[in-house]
Amino acid sequence: MSGADTSHRDYVGALFGSHYAWLCSRLYRQLDSRAHAEDIAADTFAQLLSALDVAPIRQPRALLTTIAQRLLYQLWRRRDLEPAYLDVLDNDEAFSVPSPENLAQTCEALQAVDQWLDGLPAKVRATFLLSRLNGLTYPAIAAELGVSRRSVSDYMARALNGRLRLRLE
Repeated sequence: MSGADTSHRDYVGALFGSHYAWLCSRLYRQLDSRAHAEDIAADTFAQLLSALDVAPIRQPRALLTTIAQRLLYQLWRRRDLEPAYLDVLDNDEAFSVPSPENLAQTCEALQAVDQWLDGLPAKVRATFLLSRLNGLTYPAIAAELGVSRRSVSDYMARALNGRLRLRLE
């Protein structure tokens, strides 16, 4: 650690000793929480410590108040955003827990799809899955399976015809 670093740390340490209690009491009036006030005050001095050059400060309380106020605004913004974010999560179906009835219906549907896929010939099943799950084109599927494009078209027609019957049941 260089002499400049030591003197900077000592200077901020002296400011901390002189103004920490004052800053905590000032913040406490705005927050009504001693713990939050102490956290913001500590973060204020941490920011001051991480600054490159702060010596000498003519009005340290003005600077400390400005830094602390910015930290307070950040805290308040987070407090305002958090309920809105949680509300979105509560109303978003992707994050909601399905009801037991919906879960049972989904399981039944998956079992029906599994049985339907099991009932398809291997190349028809592979063609359908390569198309629907992997997004391959008919020529790419033909190359993958080593069959003609016409066969891929026929296999997909058989698979879709079986899927239609599954929906009608």
